[in-house]
Amino acid sequence: MRLATFDDDRVGVVTETGVVDVSDLIDRPVDGPIAAAPGTSRMRRLAAAPALLARIRHEFPARSPRPLADVTLQAPLPDPSKIVAAPVNYRDHKAEMRLKGDINAMGFFLKAPTSLLGPGGQVRLPYTDRRIDHEAEFAVVIGAPAHHVSPDEALGHVFGYTGLIDVTMRGGEERSMRKSFDTFTPIGPWIVTPDELGDPSDVGFTLWTNGTVRQKSNTAELIWDVARFVAFASTVTTLLPGDVISTGTPAGVSPLADGDTVTLEIDRIGRLTVTVTADGAVPCPLTPGEG
Repeated sequence: MRLATFDDDRVGVVTETGVVDVSDLIDRPVDGPIAAAPGTSRMRRLAAAPALLARIRHEFPARSPRPLADVTLQAPLPDPSKIVAAPVNYRDHKAEMRLKGDINAMGFFLKAPTSLLGPGGQVRLPYTDRRIDHEAEFAVVIGAPAHHVSPDEALGHVFGYTGLIDVTMRGGEERSMRKSFDTFTPIGPWIVTPDELGDPSDVGFTLWTNGTVRQKSNTAELIWDVARFVAFASTVTTLLPGDVISTGTPAGVSPLADGDTVTLEIDRIGRLTVTVTADGAVPCPLTPGEG
């Protein structure tokens, strides 16, 4: 299934003819524990409860869809407890950035959940004098909590997959700061469940800026594949339902500018498009370094 968040935290199943609202099916009580507390988003509660997903699979086909054009898509998982991201997980990106290390030496970094942006949103460039790039990434959404799981077990803890653009300010500051500005994590357009996506180790993706291809690769080129990265992350921090795991970017990163339109398409998932604005940008108060 393709699962979208839209309008005011509503959740729907995306079909060929539109989106079927299943929010009430998530709100209804379900037998068994739910690992996400009330007050979290509907999608996060759904990620935590396989029984809810089974209920939706059973009941949504009898419902009529609304046209996608009639709803406003939001970040499909709007409130993860954390965003875990892989640094330098493609060899060609390592070469283009002239870096000595890669994921084998760097592990991972965290992005602020408040940096999330939904489809059709606007990336806001904060500074007038710093280079800010796009980074196309294949992302994972966690379902069952994962703590010290093995690579063989890791994919069993996945709720689904989505697209993510890791917007990055270049410089010598810590990665988590340079990548955590509000609007710096566009995500979507929706979450695709593992049974529909299939093998995450062979998924192609392309990113365009203003219609020009900037990045094109496949998860087969990852240094650490999805299972290995999820497993490793779980040995450092317990992964909770709704957490987002971003797996790294290939070569082709390039600067964003005011007025740009950026589109990321991931095979078997869909297209995520955002625009870019420099409205309100100011000179950076920090001393630029390297990074």
